[in-house]
Amino acid sequence: MKIHHLRNATLVIETDQHVILVDPMLGKRKTIPPFTIFRYNARRNPLVALPKNSREILSKVTHCLITHLHPDHIDKAGEVFLRRNSVPVICSEKDEKKLSQRGLNIIQTLNYWEPQPFLGGRIIGIPALHGYGFIAKLMGNVMGFYIELPNEKSVYISSDTIFTDDVQKALIELKPDIATVACGTARLDFGQPLLMRINDILRFTALAPGKVFANHLEALNHCPTTREELKRALADNNLLSKTAIPNDGTSVEY
Repeated sequence: MKIHHLRNATLVIETDQHVILVDPMLGKRKTIPPFTIFRYNARRNPLVALPKNSREILSKVTHCLITHLHPDHIDKAGEVFLRRNSVPVICSEKDEKKLSQRGLNIIQTLNYWEPQPFLGGRIIGIPALHGYGFIAKLMGNVMGFYIELPNEKSVYISSDTIFTDDVQKALIELKPDIATVACGTARLDFGQPLLMRINDILRFTALAPGKVFANHLEALNHCPTTREELKRALADNNLLSKTAIPNDGTSVEY
């Protein structure tokens, strides 16, 4: 298995038989308004362009998973890509109507903690809580995914979430070989962070039974945590060796 990191939360899981796109934010730089104006610099998003090899990677895509409907996880360009290529989409049951209205080809919907067959293996929707405190209610529903495919490493896409009992349950009971974690510590102009603080990222990484894949970094104006800051924190806690922090356009083989 190879996991390609494109940008932010957009990644591609490539196996011998399938190529699964996750959360396609595929637009050009500065096509999305700033997510914060006062707390951090009011720069338009994404802050960086897609890597040059993204077209080649995307040309192989056979399926798409969408964790939630925020524009940094599926933007207009992502929708166009999915429609033009008639890519089969898997999502939360709560998002099916809106995504269908946008013309996407929804082939499978999930409820939390209900296993379903998927590409010869299985998939489970995992609850995600998008923020600390009241801000999570404003962020709406989010779904992570646990994926088992035949003769491949198991993968937990935790998505935009803080550390919760459900996240802990997924790590302990499902024992994923690879666990992705959103590490940008995103914040709006009000409220607490929308993603895990560093101490919870460390907790997640320590608890993960296998390798950790860190993303959601250095692509959006409301995500202050950098790759270097994350590396230092992981190194200080002897967790860097089990964690991949890929640059845009690079891949990790498992």
